[in-house]
Amino acid sequence: MSQRRKFLKQGTAAMMSLPFISFDPKKDWSIAELKTNAPKDEAYWQMVRKQFPLKEGQTYFNNGTMGPTPGYVLDKMFDHMMHWNVEAATVDYKNGSGPELLTGYFPYEELRTKLGKIINCDFKEISLTQNATFGMNYVGMGLNLKKGDELINTNQEHGGGFGAWQLLAKRKGCVYKQATMPEPANDPQEIMDAIFKEVTPKTKVIAVPHIISGFGTVMPVKEICAEAKKRGIFTVLDGAQCVGQVPVDVKDIGCDAYYSSLHKWLLAPSGSGLLYINKDVVSDIWTTIASYNWDNQDDHGFRLMQNGTGNAGLMAGYEAAVDFFNTIGHDIWLGRVKELGKYLRDGLKEMDHVTFYSSTNEDMAAGITTYGVTGMSGPDLQKYMWDKERLQPRSVGNEMIRHSVHIYNSKEEIDRAFQLVEGLG
Repeated sequence: MSQRRKFLKQGTAAMMSLPFISFDPKKDWSIAELKTNAPKDEAYWQMVRKQFPLKEGQTYFNNGTMGPTPGYVLDKMFDHMMHWNVEAATVDYKNGSGPELLTGYFPYEELRTKLGKIINCDFKEISLTQNATFGMNYVGMGLNLKKGDELINTNQEHGGGFGAWQLLAKRKGCVYKQATMPEPANDPQEIMDAIFKEVTPKTKVIAVPHIISGFGTVMPVKEICAEAKKRGIFTVLDGAQCVGQVPVDVKDIGCDAYYSSLHKWLLAPSGSGLLYINKDVVSDIWTTIASYNWDNQDDHGFRLMQNGTGNAGLMAGYEAAVDFFNTIGHDIWLGRVKELGKYLRDGLKEMDHVTFYSSTNEDMAAGITTYGVTGMSGPDLQKYMWDKERLQPRSVGNEMIRHSVHIYNSKEEIDRAFQLVEGLG
């Protein structure tokens, strides 16, 4: 018995220490210092960089896959999980403390209101989801589609952007079609032509990316949605790469539905997603995962997101990430992403041995640049950058490297990438 107690005591101590191996819980991750009227120069962005527990001497250029979470957000998550595990018995979830203990049954109106201000919609049009794939499926499975209805994607979709539509084609006998996109895409009209070439009187849904995941191309979504609306076609936008990278105004865009993964460019913890469905069409969308509020006709966003117990600590981190974004400021944050993206592209354009696969039209580009270097495969280039300078972009396929830049990056880090690529010419 004494040996068993000793084992449990040692095991518990080890488990408690694991989350803090690379994160100092005693560090003050206050974001108060970011609230300043000082110029947003390189000194300011160095201060922003200190908000991230990224290892010094290494450079992360793969935000298109997953954004690093700021220390402030991690702090809020850890504090929440520890406090409410210690104080579990003090929680009366029926009298107001429920969201502190479990999620999945509560409307989270305050967080949804903050998100509504970022993407310009009423909070009741927003559902909190786990990620973009959930959003796609909630829309696809909720639509009243029937055999013969045509569904249009592009040939440059992420799996989280095509899976539901292919499933519906197989399950309900819908017709699944893909528009062949230009590569690289530098002319919005070519994209419009490629998509609407596939449209027929039987087309019911156009589901396309706002930003193409592999290439970083910012699509002419406002024009696509306007033309689709004229033809009575339901529009769904995959915004997995968008919220926190480019401005997203769903009312100005005019889409019927929009979904995003905020663990990318908004730097929220994994499992933080959102789904917007326009109030004029949401009553036609069936609930996919049904719980108590499956037929709530007053708050459709809540209806579609009430899906059972989840991680309340994650929700604390989700809201903290939104607060972190708002502290720096919408325009300042997005402007810095665009500034660094353009800085990277401008430098690469000077090198004859670099081939662009993403758009070089700055109206169609932001924080993601996808390119190749003559004589070197994408995986080899990724390995070369890591081995030489501990730079970590991500290879795409055999020929390309996808290079993401965000507010925690610096021009000096991009300059080091330039030196390596230039040396391969």
